[in-house]
Amino acid sequence: MKKGQILEGVVEYTAFPNKGVVRTEEGRIVVKNTLPGQTVKCCVNKVRKGKGEGRLLEVTVPAPGETESSCVHFGVCGGCTYQSLPYEAQLKLKEGQVRSLLEEVVAKYENRVSPDWFEGIKASPRQFGYRNKMEFSFGDSEKDGPLALGMHKRGSFYDIVSVKHCQIVDEDYRKILSCTLSYFTGKETPFYHKRTHRGFLRHLLVRKAVKTGEILVDLVTSSQTPPPTICLERGLLEDYTQELMELKLDGAICGILHTVNDREADVVQNDGTEILYGRDYFYEELLGLRFKITPFSFFQTNSLGAELLYETAREYIGDVGNREQVIFDLYSGTGTIAQMMAPVAKKVIGVEIVEEAVHAARENAELNELYNCEFIAGDVLKVIDSIEEKPDFIILDPPRDGIHPKALPKIIGYGVERILYISCKPTSLARDLAMFFENGYCLERAVAVDMFPGTTGIETVVMLSHKKPTV
Repeated sequence: MKKGQILEGVVEYTAFPNKGVVRTEEGRIVVKNTLPGQTVKCCVNKVRKGKGEGRLLEVTVPAPGETESSCVHFGVCGGCTYQSLPYEAQLKLKEGQVRSLLEEVVAKYENRVSPDWFEGIKASPRQFGYRNKMEFSFGDSEKDGPLALGMHKRGSFYDIVSVKHCQIVDEDYRKILSCTLSYFTGKETPFYHKRTHRGFLRHLLVRKAVKTGEILVDLVTSSQTPPPTICLERGLLEDYTQELMELKLDGAICGILHTVNDREADVVQNDGTEILYGRDYFYEELLGLRFKITPFSFFQTNSLGAELLYETAREYIGDVGNREQVIFDLYSGTGTIAQMMAPVAKKVIGVEIVEEAVHAARENAELNELYNCEFIAGDVLKVIDSIEEKPDFIILDPPRDGIHPKALPKIIGYGVERILYISCKPTSLARDLAMFFENGYCLERAVAVDMFPGTTGIETVVMLSHKKPTV
């Protein structure tokens, strides 16, 4: 196997998140964005210690059961990977990926081969139109091409695909995207170039609540002034706001914002936000609780899936005992889980590094009349040393990279009998579980929850316990 060599083979399996292992005459090679059972052609990009990595060139034979995707952008857009598989096949694939990762670590540390602790996968209540947040990027689909607004092209840092027919959002998102693209194309407004760091338009952030139907639109630009040729009687942003308000939508726009972002990194950052219309927040409801959500605060991107996830978490936690227990909700976001547990606890303490999310969590707890919740802004690694109370139960819901290696010993040091860990990246979960196992914990229950149909994403809920389960 040599770099630059063209190989053909069959995908034996796809490891999380999208790493297909292809069997060829030259040996096995990892090729991303492939499905089990496909026959593919690939170009070898890297060979190290006999292991190769390749770039997908062509699918010569589709996987068994693979069909045409319902999305016209599939394969070009980098947002989805599994949309050509029937949903049941997607679930089976994701379930196998999570099971394999957890079985490996459990077998190593607990010497348990039978996966009696693994409870399969739960399907998302909606397969399509489930997203409640999208960050679209401005750019061009090819160098010096017309203005585009959408998602990054698969495998490209610069090229953008205008996803006017995206299937993981509902029609309101598609109308807002099309309106925005048409408006700024007509005004010849330049986008922000990642190479030169010159230009105006950067991102379009759209958030919509499933239960209330409220929509928040945020246009993210640089602070650079558009060319003087763009001169309108009421101003560029004022006319854009009017265009949006005239759209016929199923939901209702409650706020239109303009955020300035002058950071060079290609991420949505807030260097200042002004309200063009309405307010800078919207309301969503989950499991009987009401949440005020701001443009940049974390909230699960699949509202109905979040209800399933949190119902699962609540069922795993069960009866935490009497109302004299103190619960730590570490990496608490906007405090959704903390508020879910508040009625059965003496006190819930949430820790979250994003200050805006902490502010929202405090407001939401007051909105829901839950006065035994305390939310602290700061890094879990540093904050838990300053908390006087000791937890009786710990809930963990860290970001994708998992728990900081130096924070894990501190969490384990509390010695609580049970810990609930919610993970959006099973490889990070498997890594963290190893340290829990080394310190006397075992895996009591585990289940996957599909929050992101069509994509590689998956949530996993596990219950850890000091008490060894019966084998």
